[in-house]
Amino acid sequence: MTHNTIAVLANPSAGRGRHRGLLPAVVERLGTSGLVVQLLDARTAEEAEKASHRAVAEGVAALVAVGGDGTVHQALQAVAGRDVPFGVVPAGTGNDFAAGTGVPLSPLKAAEAVAAALTNGSDHRIDLGRIEGTDGEVRWFGAVLAAGFDAIVNERANQMRWPRGPRRYDIAIALEMARLKPRVYALELDGVDRGFEGVLVAIGVCESYGGGMRILPGADPTDGLLDVVVAAPMSRFKLATLRPRLIKGTHITDPLVTTYRAREVRIHADDIVGYADGERTGPLPVTITCVPGAVRLLK
Repeated sequence: MTHNTIAVLANPSAGRGRHRGLLPAVVERLGTSGLVVQLLDARTAEEAEKASHRAVAEGVAALVAVGGDGTVHQALQAVAGRDVPFGVVPAGTGNDFAAGTGVPLSPLKAAEAVAAALTNGSDHRIDLGRIEGTDGEVRWFGAVLAAGFDAIVNERANQMRWPRGPRRYDIAIALEMARLKPRVYALELDGVDRGFEGVLVAIGVCESYGGGMRILPGADPTDGLLDVVVAAPMSRFKLATLRPRLIKGTHITDPLVTTYRAREVRIHADDIVGYADGERTGPLPVTITCVPGAVRLLK
């Protein structure tokens, strides 16, 4: 690949396949930039990351992710902190990074915006979250990292072989709701101890996760800060009534919910695996840092 190539990482099964026939039109729109458009060959998440890293190392003009937050997450590992422009064509069940950063939610309009930005030589610097575990491994994320009840549900759903699709997630919620218990969290925000006991923790640069749940309302991906929300111990009934309020972001007015902003967050709780952009990132403890302007977004 060369400097006149747009590398495209596409997930054909994103959005449960409803955008599968859209890829040729997306490629055509991207081609109006005058650059060569080349699809990356990747069938697994691991292959997708490797292909993205390879494309960036070869000096492509831009890397574009076509899919949902999982595809974006894989591509971000290659462009974070690098000078290669990044484009997103939202085509997943959850498009929280696109929504949070002002990318058009129509796939074809998003592709047109990427092409226009490349033609005009314009991009927007967007913050990213940088996760570092105790083993020194670094992961990047663009939307939200969950480390409470929602992370526990994700971990349970990933361990289940049946049923497939969104029904599995519903069953995982029911199973974990029955086992709901508060956890003791060690939490440090910019060096200040904010340790607590609770059931919900989310840290992010954009405001939503899970396909539009506004867990961090008002989060700004250009302010150089991480938004943090935690919830104190609560009953199953209380948590069940709180969750629908996430759509509007009104849960933060509840007296059991506390919000913060910080540049660096250290967090630990026993037996919790973090999920960022809906992807498994590994067990706590982790240190999360907001890296201002870590990616050049085309929109």
